[in-house]
Amino acid sequence: MFSTADAASAADSAKRGRLLKILGVGFGVAVAIGNTIAAGIVRAPGEIAAWLPSVWLFLGVWIAGAVYALLGSNALAELGTMIPRSGGQYQFARRALGNYAGFVVGWSDWLSNCGTTATVAFVIGEYMEVLLPALAGERLRIAVSIAVLFALVQWRGLRWGSATQNLTSLLKGVGFVLLVAACFALGRSAGGQAATAPPAATVSLFVGIVLALQAVNYTYDGWSGPIYFSEEVREPGRDIPRSLFAGCLAILGIYLLLNAALVYILPLSEIAGNNFALGLAATRAFGPYGDTIVRSLMVLSMLAGINAYHLMATRVLFAVSRDGLFTHYAARVNPGGTPAVALWASAGVAVLFILGLDTFHKLIAVMSFFFVVNYTLSLTSLFVLRWREPQAPRPYRAWGHPWTTGAALLASVAFLAGAVASDTENSVWTLVLLAASYPIYRLTRRLAGPATS
Repeated sequence: MFSTADAASAADSAKRGRLLKILGVGFGVAVAIGNTIAAGIVRAPGEIAAWLPSVWLFLGVWIAGAVYALLGSNALAELGTMIPRSGGQYQFARRALGNYAGFVVGWSDWLSNCGTTATVAFVIGEYMEVLLPALAGERLRIAVSIAVLFALVQWRGLRWGSATQNLTSLLKGVGFVLLVAACFALGRSAGGQAATAPPAATVSLFVGIVLALQAVNYTYDGWSGPIYFSEEVREPGRDIPRSLFAGCLAILGIYLLLNAALVYILPLSEIAGNNFALGLAATRAFGPYGDTIVRSLMVLSMLAGINAYHLMATRVLFAVSRDGLFTHYAARVNPGGTPAVALWASAGVAVLFILGLDTFHKLIAVMSFFFVVNYTLSLTSLFVLRWREPQAPRPYRAWGHPWTTGAALLASVAFLAGAVASDTENSVWTLVLLAASYPIYRLTRRLAGPATS
């Protein structure tokens, strides 16, 4: 709900064509849930169970991912309140490490969000073909239509985009809680059958754990959603930390309960390699309607994700453009508080990804590697800014810093080292993209013209 003061602020900002400062904690939690819980939770349990030999390791990597997300939230809450500008982690890297570091974070983050939009929209198309056989063969049209539809909603303005996020994320959260409750109430325990399952024959336990953590981190990624809108939050010093922690705890609770329900109702051997383990668990609980129930819930879940990805990608491109790292046209804001050029550029790239998803599959996979790279740079930025700007206002100070931040940073570095050792091909592509980014950065600076901030 928006107050009279919010309406006045919106009206004033609309005249000036600027971002609207009308968001609160509710939206922050909604965008974190919407951004995080999407297609990843469908595939990840089956992949992780195939790599790990026991239920305790299976649940343990999910708990490890939860701890990492909480430590990251603690650090990013300080950065988000110290630098209350929309655009996400790009803002932190640019201020602490310079324009080029900001460029790498901003562009990889933008492309990752566009690529994730494409992937999730495509999965929605696949699910709709199953739910409505009359739509068979229409997955591409469905995916493109969904991407464009949510762009149209957000083009109307921030009120439309935020209201859509609040509603879809609420329905998503309630749906998953009910699914977990049904699995425990209606399903039968797999008992001792769930104790062990053989790991993939060609994967050592170390590599299996690294691969499992990759899948977990990719699935958890999104808890940082509130920091993309710092400039649009009414009271960033108070509401950003609350949004980060509340959203993160809600995500952790849903993920841990979902996986606990899975290993309660299914033997680990049946989860392993199953790309739709949630559907199988629901079938055990609901009978023949289980698959339909879960696919419908996942479509709703992924719609909330599409809305969040559009919102976030738009803010990243807007921020990069406003600072002179892309065309200044993408920094223009319409009367509804939406950076319209940045929105349609983001939606357009997402549509291109959808149409050439097979071609761009490797690029999307490589961009997921940058998720942890970006967190690593953000955590490093906190150390740099504490040292270089000790007197800067910090409405929230990261609890336990430098130890908590250092633990998260070490975990990020260890994860990247393990990923390089176990996933050499994608790591090489990542390094190639990183090397290619510098000449692109120089060219972009030359063509962009002066910054608008």
